[in-house]
Amino acid sequence: MQVRAVVRGVGHYLPERIVENAEFEANMDTSDEWIRSRSGIERRHFAAPGETTSDLATHAARAALADADMQPDDIDAIVVATSTADLTFPSAATMVQEKLGMTRGFAYDMQAVCAGFVFALANANALILSGQAKRVMVIGAETFSRILDMTDRATCVLFGDGAGALIVEAQDGSGTTDDRGILSTDLNSDGRYREILYVDGGVSTGTSGVLKMHGKEVFRHAVEKLAATAHTALDKVGLTGDDVQWIVPHQANLRIIKGTAHRMKVSMDRVVLTVQDHGNTSAASIPLALSVGKARGQIKSGDLVVTEAIGGGLAWGAVVLRW
Repeated sequence: MQVRAVVRGVGHYLPERIVENAEFEANMDTSDEWIRSRSGIERRHFAAPGETTSDLATHAARAALADADMQPDDIDAIVVATSTADLTFPSAATMVQEKLGMTRGFAYDMQAVCAGFVFALANANALILSGQAKRVMVIGAETFSRILDMTDRATCVLFGDGAGALIVEAQDGSGTTDDRGILSTDLNSDGRYREILYVDGGVSTGTSGVLKMHGKEVFRHAVEKLAATAHTALDKVGLTGDDVQWIVPHQANLRIIKGTAHRMKVSMDRVVLTVQDHGNTSAASIPLALSVGKARGQIKSGDLVVTEAIGGGLAWGAVVLRW
């Protein structure tokens, strides 16, 4: 017997405002064709004025609770992965806890940028395996539209806002890869590459700052490191790409996703894609894609799923789970 962190519910939320590629044409030298050809992105969602990251996270949390047929006080812990929390402190997670009316348990944020949800899910798995919690809500939520330089066509067209939530619960398994739940995780970081993807603000500058990215360098690291971390996570439990039903990657760029799938020798018809409709929603992108993939009827109970992501830091990692 072995305890597993098993998925019980999933949900997502997208702000009402949809921003098509054509909207950017009025203010900068770009086009729908230019954006699509370089990123695969066709549209994204932007939060409304006054709509915060914790608001988006709460909507996604409620959807996941409904999917799991649970109430807020059935949850022991909330972990929110975000780089765009409402305030420096307190955490967005405690704000979600209050908005849900959850009067027990604990809540905190994790920050690993676009890899945040993978790190948070691995952390939730550790909470369950250690007995710290029986049910954990893991949320990825971002309002990246608030930290974009809207004059920089290389970055501002790539990102969007949204939230996704996943509830995992402690259940007994057999200890084999046939078990439902999280089977393995792999986390990595290398601070030497900080300057290829960062925000130039924070408490040291007294400003919130805007996103800065060296796209070619990020692309090179992403394809190499995403395939490697996915293989490492699969190797830990004696599985290969042939065993995988679905890759649910960080939705940053269609070319990166295709390059990673090629290196993993997995065909694109086994990849859940949402980047065309959501853009890069950073820590929200994987749980958003998991929720959409389930809603589409792609991801089904018993499917072997690999999630992998890379973000500023650089930080990257993967989770292997059976749905």
